[in-house]
Amino acid sequence: MARVVCIHGIGQQYAGERELHASWSPALGDGLTRAGAPDLLGPDDLRCVFYGDLFRPPGRTLAFQDPPLTASDVGAGFERDLLLAWWAEAARTDEAVLPPDARTLSRTPRSVQRALNALSRSRFFAGIALRGLVLDLKQVSAYLRDSTVRDAVQERVAAAFTPDTQVVVGHSLGSVVAYEALCAHPDRPVRALLTLGSPLGIRNLVFDRLRAGEGGKPGDWPGNVQEWTNIADEGDVVALVKDLRPLFGERVDCRLIHNGARAHDVTRYLNTPEAGRAVIGGRGPG
Repeated sequence: MARVVCIHGIGQQYAGERELHASWSPALGDGLTRAGAPDLLGPDDLRCVFYGDLFRPPGRTLAFQDPPLTASDVGAGFERDLLLAWWAEAARTDEAVLPPDARTLSRTPRSVQRALNALSRSRFFAGIALRGLVLDLKQVSAYLRDSTVRDAVQERVAAAFTPDTQVVVGHSLGSVVAYEALCAHPDRPVRALLTLGSPLGIRNLVFDRLRAGEGGKPGDWPGNVQEWTNIADEGDVVALVKDLRPLFGERVDCRLIHNGARAHDVTRYLNTPEAGRAVIGGRGPG
């Protein structure tokens, strides 16, 4: 049975469990090597939970691409607010991105289209088509605001937990999924939580919407976890709030790293000594 359960983030609707395992497992193995424990986990010790297909449009062939979404498809309220938060963070960390309050010759208001135009110049969103960016927004919105989607995702995570599970790793939106799963199942003997590129610290949009189990509240400690390590790249726009301690307590071990141009890339997070040490701490002896 898998000792490490991994939960992916947004933009994985065309992937699958085996495909994710093929990239996550060697990357984490490299992280363990950097941390001095190269033989700690074998391939069968890691399991990737997949839920991306819940966001894949039904009734299409395998050749189908993302739907042709535009700025007009960004919903008012949550989706717009999250997009503007990403814009502000991208401008803070990337001089190529015009900040929201910049004075320009254009009369374009502080709108969704202006935000998308600005983010198209960002290193962080390089290579992501506009439709892909809008679809990512909609995936976050669907999980946090649609109980049917949320419950379906949580069912898959719960099914992956076994008595052997000692570490849970969540990347991006997957860190939100992981936190909620551990809060919902405090009886699980999971020893460590590792969150990578996490949006958990974004007040109003994410933190205040967390489900922390029966009788719980956002900010509660996740289940029986003994160690929680949160790793963020300074330029990771999704991990807008890098330090989770003000919201979740001083026990969270928060680390800043550098992933180069691919700040949010999960493999660049996993192959760090910081990730390796977090897994070593939760793996335990034997």
